[in-house]
Amino acid sequence: MPVQPILIAGDWRSANASGTFKATNPATTQPLPDEYPISTWADCDAALAAASLAAAKLRNTPAESIAKFLEAYAARIEACSGDIVTMANLETGLPRSPRLSDAELPRTTNQLRQAAAAAREGSWKRATIDTKANIRSYLAPLGPVAVFGPNNFPLAFNSIAGGDFASAIAAGCPVIAKAHSSHPGTTRLLAALALAAMEAAGLPPSSVQMIYRTSHADGERLAGDPRLGGIGYTGGRTAGLTLKKAADAVGKPIYLELSSVNPVVILPGALRERADKVAEEFTGSCLMGAGQFCTNPGIVFLIAGSETERFLGLIRDRFAAAPVGTLLAESVLKSLETSVMTLRKAGAQVLVGGATGGGAGHSHSNTLLKVSGRQFLEAPEAMQTEAFGNVSLVVVVDDAEQLAQALDHLEGNLTGCFYTHTGGEDDAVYDRLAPRMRPHVGRLLNDKMPTGVAVSPAMNHGGPFPATGHPGFTAVGIPASMTRFGALECFDNVRPGRLPVELRDKNPTGKMWRLVDGAWTQS
Repeated sequence: MPVQPILIAGDWRSANASGTFKATNPATTQPLPDEYPISTWADCDAALAAASLAAAKLRNTPAESIAKFLEAYAARIEACSGDIVTMANLETGLPRSPRLSDAELPRTTNQLRQAAAAAREGSWKRATIDTKANIRSYLAPLGPVAVFGPNNFPLAFNSIAGGDFASAIAAGCPVIAKAHSSHPGTTRLLAALALAAMEAAGLPPSSVQMIYRTSHADGERLAGDPRLGGIGYTGGRTAGLTLKKAADAVGKPIYLELSSVNPVVILPGALRERADKVAEEFTGSCLMGAGQFCTNPGIVFLIAGSETERFLGLIRDRFAAAPVGTLLAESVLKSLETSVMTLRKAGAQVLVGGATGGGAGHSHSNTLLKVSGRQFLEAPEAMQTEAFGNVSLVVVVDDAEQLAQALDHLEGNLTGCFYTHTGGEDDAVYDRLAPRMRPHVGRLLNDKMPTGVAVSPAMNHGGPFPATGHPGFTAVGIPASMTRFGALECFDNVRPGRLPVELRDKNPTGKMWRLVDGAWTQS
C-alpha cells in the first residue's frame, strides 16, 4: 500500500521521509493497513517557509473570509461525519456512539462556528484607543502557529480541526498541524476537508498544512524555529516541557496543556445526604472513556468516619462491576501501569483492580487505590502521580485540619471540586477549605464532577503549572482562547489612513467592542 502524502503549501505531496509507521486499532491491538511517513526536517522547513508567506497574506485577509472558511469547514465535516467517525473509532477504540458521533464531532463543528463568529465580530482583538494622545493598540495575528494535538480527542482537539486550530486560524494565523500518531487517518480526512474549504473561501494555500510525524529532534527543532509565531500543545508533561525549552530559547510563546489529577473533596454532609448518588457520579466520571480525560478525577479526599467507609464500599463495588474500557494505545497502557506501580510503591493500597487486562485490546482493570492523610503528606509529589486512565486514588484524612494541609500541597490542576450538603451542613468547612484549593486549580466546581468541559466563552480549561505552562490562558472558550495567538501592536500618532481598520475612528463592524478613552463602546 502506498505511503500517504502530507499537505504542504496547498498540495498533497510525498514526504521526505526517514521511515514509515502505521496506526493500531487498540481494541484488537492489530495495525491498520494505511502507511504514513515520518517526515524529516526538509518537510518541516518547507512548511515553515510556506506558512511565513501565508502569514503575511492572512494578515490582510478580511475576517469575513476567515469566518467563511471556518463555517464551510464545519459543514464539510458534518457532511462526511460517517467516514470520519468510522476512522476515529478504528484508530482510537472510542465508541462511535455516543462518544464520537453524538458528542465529540458536534463539539468540533460548534467550536469552528464559534471561532468564525468571533473572527467576524472582532472584539477579541481588544482594540484600545486614546484619542487625546492619538495612541491606539490591538491584538494582531501572532504569525505561523504549530499545533500538536493529543491522543484522547481525535476530533475536538485534533491538530487540524480542534480548539487550538480553530482559535489560531480565527486569529488570522496559518497553522502547521502535527498529527498525533494514534489517529493519522482521522487527521488526513480532516485535512482534505480543510483544504477544500480553504480553496473555496479564497484563503492563501498555505494557511493550513499537515505532517504526520517527525523524529523527536526535528520536533524540538520545529518548536524552536524563529519563523514560528507560537505553539499550541496538548499532551504529556515530559514531551511538552521539552518543546517548551526549545520555544523559550527563541522567545516564542508555547501554550501547554500538560497533566492534572483534578482533586475532588467530598465532605461528610454530602455523604450523609446522598452517598449513592455521589458514588454513581464519581464512578461514571472516573471510568467514562476508560478514564482518558485530562479532567478525570484522579484523586478524591474524604474525611474518616462511618459515612466514608460506606462510601468506599459503594465505589469499590461499582468499579468492580463496571465494564473495563479500551485504552487508546499500548503506550497509554504502559504509562498507566507505571503510574499504578509508583503509587503502590509510595504506599497506596489497592481496593479493587490493580491488574492489566479485563477489557478488549489494550486495557487495565478499573482500579481504586487508597492512602491515609498522613501517607499523602509524607509523599505528596508521588501521591499526585497522574494515572491517565481508569484509576483513581482515595485519600482518607483524619479531619478538616489534615485535609487543609493536604490541599496546601496540591500541584497545579485544571479543575478542583467540592461536594457538600445541599442544606448547608458543610458550609463552615467548605468556607475554610475552598480558599486553600482555589490557588491550585483553574476551574472550581461545586457538586459536579469535572469531566465535562463546556465550549462556553466563560470556560477556563487551564490552570497553574503543571496543568498548563501559563495560568493566564485557556485552551477552551472562545474568544478567550484566541487571544493566545495575538500579538499586541501599538500605533502612536499614525495617520488615520495607515491604521488597521479596527483602530480607525469608525467601528468597522458596528458590533466590535473597543475601549475608547477609557469606556467600552460599539460606537
